[in-house]
Amino acid sequence: MSSPLISAAELASSLGRVIVLDVRYRMGGPPGREEYAAGHISGAAYVDLDTDLADAPAEPVDDRGRHPLPDPDVFVAAMQRAGVHTDLPVVVYDDWQGRAASRAWWLLRHYGHRDVRVLDGGWGAWVAAGGDVETGEPATLRGDFHGTPGSMPVVDADGLLAVDVVVDARAPERHRGEVEPVDPVAGHVPGAVNVDTGRNLAQDGRFRDATELRTLYAGVGVTPGGNVAAYCGSGVTATHDILAMEVAGTRAALFPASWSGWVADPAREVERG
Repeated sequence: MSSPLISAAELASSLGRVIVLDVRYRMGGPPGREEYAAGHISGAAYVDLDTDLADAPAEPVDDRGRHPLPDPDVFVAAMQRAGVHTDLPVVVYDDWQGRAASRAWWLLRHYGHRDVRVLDGGWGAWVAAGGDVETGEPATLRGDFHGTPGSMPVVDADGLLAVDVVVDARAPERHRGEVEPVDPVAGHVPGAVNVDTGRNLAQDGRFRDATELRTLYAGVGVTPGGNVAAYCGSGVTATHDILAMEVAGTRAALFPASWSGWVADPAREVERG
């Protein structure tokens, strides 16, 4: 695998030899199953972010955050239902410019799958390219995926402050603490820099190339091989920044609890501005 991204044209030429997962999802919106049933890439299986790629959060939210990492047995079972095999390439896509698909990409990589890619431009790019589309919910043959977590770097709240560069993937106004539409406290982790996920993308909604992404992240102090971690609101869209940094040649850790988990402890410091 040379890149964590795949183009619509590359995927079209690979159908039948790869496992395709539809991870359509919007933060705060309904699950994407209805959109999947109305039309999806031929042969794709639907994966629900809230139930397959995350555990249910505590009420009130605790230090695991709003989208805790899934229980390993639940995740592995979900991937098996979706037809994932350990030794077959996987392509994931969404209609949110890769923000949900990146979570599936990260989890599969975290569980040891060696060949996972995100469809660059997602569902929109596939449709624009005239790719094969099918409707309904076709039966999926069960896969043999049996990975265990531990292949991607993870950092907890205590370890986060020891990281050289902490990247906040949220919108700039949330990072600055001017607004907070979801979590009870506004602001950011002390010392964190901001690269909101939209900056990873070109005007056509696809990821910027590796050179542009290296320049973007170098501007906030990220260097290839550096000690870097990323977070967002709940641990979902931070994987978009992690994917972008992977394209740029940097392996970044995920802080899974993200801002929602950070502020669950009122003793933790908050920075604004």
